[in-house]
Amino acid sequence: MAVSSCSFLPRVFNAYSSFECRSDPDFSGTPTGEKPRIGSNGRVTASLFCTGGGGLSSLIFRFPPNFVRQLSVKARRNCSNIGVAQVVAASWSNGPTSLYPSSAAAAASQAAAPSVPVSDDVAVVEGCIDNDSVQIGDSYDSKTSFLSSDGSITVHAGERLGRGIVTDAITTPVVNTSAYFFKKTQELIDFKEKRHTSFEYGRYGNPTTVVAEEKISALEGAESTLIMASGMCASTVMLMALVPAGGHIVTTTDCYRKTRIFIETILPKMGILATVIDPADVDGLESALNKNKVSLFFTESPTNPFLRCVDIEKVSKLCHSKGTLVCIDGTFATPLNQKALVLGADLVLHSATKFIGGHNDVLAGCISGSEKLVTEIRTLHHILGGTLNPNAAYLIIRGMKTLHLRVQQQNSTALRMAEVLEAHPRVKRVYYPGLPSHPEHEIAKRQMTGFGGVVSFEVDGDLMTTIKFVDALKIPYIAPSFGGCESIVDQPAIMSYWYDNISIYILLLFIAYATTFIVVKKRKHLIETWVSQHLIETWMGTFVELCYNVT
Repeated sequence: MAVSSCSFLPRVFNAYSSFECRSDPDFSGTPTGEKPRIGSNGRVTASLFCTGGGGLSSLIFRFPPNFVRQLSVKARRNCSNIGVAQVVAASWSNGPTSLYPSSAAAAASQAAAPSVPVSDDVAVVEGCIDNDSVQIGDSYDSKTSFLSSDGSITVHAGERLGRGIVTDAITTPVVNTSAYFFKKTQELIDFKEKRHTSFEYGRYGNPTTVVAEEKISALEGAESTLIMASGMCASTVMLMALVPAGGHIVTTTDCYRKTRIFIETILPKMGILATVIDPADVDGLESALNKNKVSLFFTESPTNPFLRCVDIEKVSKLCHSKGTLVCIDGTFATPLNQKALVLGADLVLHSATKFIGGHNDVLAGCISGSEKLVTEIRTLHHILGGTLNPNAAYLIIRGMKTLHLRVQQQNSTALRMAEVLEAHPRVKRVYYPGLPSHPEHEIAKRQMTGFGGVVSFEVDGDLMTTIKFVDALKIPYIAPSFGGCESIVDQPAIMSYWYDNISIYILLLFIAYATTFIVVKKRKHLIETWVSQHLIETWMGTFVELCYNVT
């Protein structure tokens, strides 16, 4: 809230040291000072109120005493009203983020937030008392923070109570540097022997990036967060860091295509095998855990693109009983709608490019969890690279400050869109966790406070019908990605799986021609020609259906 007293404000206006801020003007002195300067419009110029000495009192005593008293009372009343309005707005914004919050999900959200009880009347004041600068240079500690809601965390975490950059600027400065110097060789030696802290080199860290990491950690309720150049960078480094050569992982059928490509083509080169199960197949997970020494269960929840939901609490307990780590890609959920760590997961991963950045203008990925696990991932990250540029980190910080409001609106809009689409006669099926028709709707209600801003659906028609529908839309851009302020639409068969479909097409044509060649050897020319055309038409029809159905 706003405070009327200036004793809590940083003393940075040295140029006006003679001007003191008081609760009430001092009318005890004798009127002195020069006459007020009158502007061309007949009004007193504002510069008069910044003069030292008795200029202010001199001006006030030229008016009748009753007028001064009424003006002072009115001003105090107005200031008081402004403060109350701000407290009310803050209290309202700290409320539930969903139209249908579940008790379990709300409890998880509350558990992730700092639990220190504070009064709204003193919340803002306590962090600033007797500081010469708003920022004191200390690292952010959520346990001593007054922050008590996701809305406040997205705005203030990592910044309000101190950051590595000592400054009184409200916004976090961008530190564009590739290296950090040491004052003396002894300081360098102390750094190497862990008696002195430094990033040393740009690949190992950056003050701006640390603010983004601490903000995400506070939002997820995590001990540590590592932010990288993209979501895929975060996924691949995490998998390589935590799964040993010759190890085994379990993942789900419905997932981001590039993640699946990495698991199917790159990990086998390191002797790492994968068991792929349906997102809801808990029995399949248990069977895989019993048959193999599984290092990691990695899945999205909700998944891409069918928005399937995994019972995070249930699978976490099952995996932990077998010594298996659990990592949840919560990109579709956002840290506001789902707290995977509170539900039992060991790690939570996000493509920060999406909702966290929120403006379609930055690439980034992050992974949050215990200090131990994140340190293991960070060690490999320092070797492989994939460092986030500090300018991109600044965009993430700025984007997160509106995350709370954006996700609230996107949840509401997406749910309404899903309901409209489900009721439309030309739509075959809608995939959205907020709909009762979704196979994991009950799971989503238990572990999510909102159902996200992405809706998947099937048009009642073939590939070309869907193309016509997409091309007829006026507002959405035809583009990949999601989570930004702009509406986006894409057709996965073309946008994500085009090259897969081309490979299938070439394979089918090869089979068709091979079959035709065999027929040519045994039949007359007329029959051969008919069979050839018939087979090709059949395979082409199959290809078109595959293009439409494959996801």
